Amino acid sequence: MQHTILIIDDDAHIRDVIRFALEDAGYKTQEASNGNQGLISFGRTPADLVVLDIGMPELDGFQTCKELRKTSNAPILFLTARNDEIDRVLAFELGGDYYLSKPFSPRELVLRVGAILKRGKVSQTTAITVSDLTLDESKHLARLINNDLELTAREFALLSVLASNPLQVYPKAILMTHVYGANIYVADRTLDSHVRNIRAKARKLGCEDIIATVHGVGLKLGSCRC
Repeated sequence: MQHTILIIDDDAHIRDVIRFALEDAGYKTQEASNGNQGLISFGRTPADLVVLDIGMPELDGFQTCKELRKTSNAPILFLTARNDEIDRVLAFELGGDYYLSKPFSPRELVLRVGAILKRGKVSQTTAITVSDLTLDESKHLARLINNDLELTAREFALLSVLASNPLQVYPKAILMTHVYGANIYVADRTLDSHVRNIRAKARKLGCEDIIATVHGVGLKLGSCRC
């Protein structure tokens, strides 16, 4: 299957660099020079992954991500010339999944895209059910009772780790390795943002304790009873 990548960046040169690298690696690409065009393009032909620049005029990457998340859980790889932790945290809180700082290596971007898509491949694992929570990795589907729990790729991965062994307490460092891989540095605040998002989404569906904090130790799955 040939994956389609949507590139949204207001810099034509950067779009060219990304397009050449991705197409040379066998991917199909779509391009947009601003957030509004990107939303239109995605609406017409949904992509398997979005490479999204943050620093764009009019509709920036954060706003574009927020709009995309209203209709899609496709992985979003942010690009930014800024490297502040607050930007990374905000990106994840708005529904982004990955982060790459400029200047970047086209090869690194291609490898990161490949790893993201590989991680999202259909799994043969059967659905996990704990109390009122059901996770089906093969469909990237999370449900609380009869309601869909809309999760980003990172949020789904985090909740899957906890649900796979609901009695175990996971230190944050172990969770970050499971969710991000061993060679990617992620600050605690980033993981906290994912946990906060999952709790907020579950709370809207009537579940107050989807993730429990064991102070001084780590996190575990809550009772998941709505």
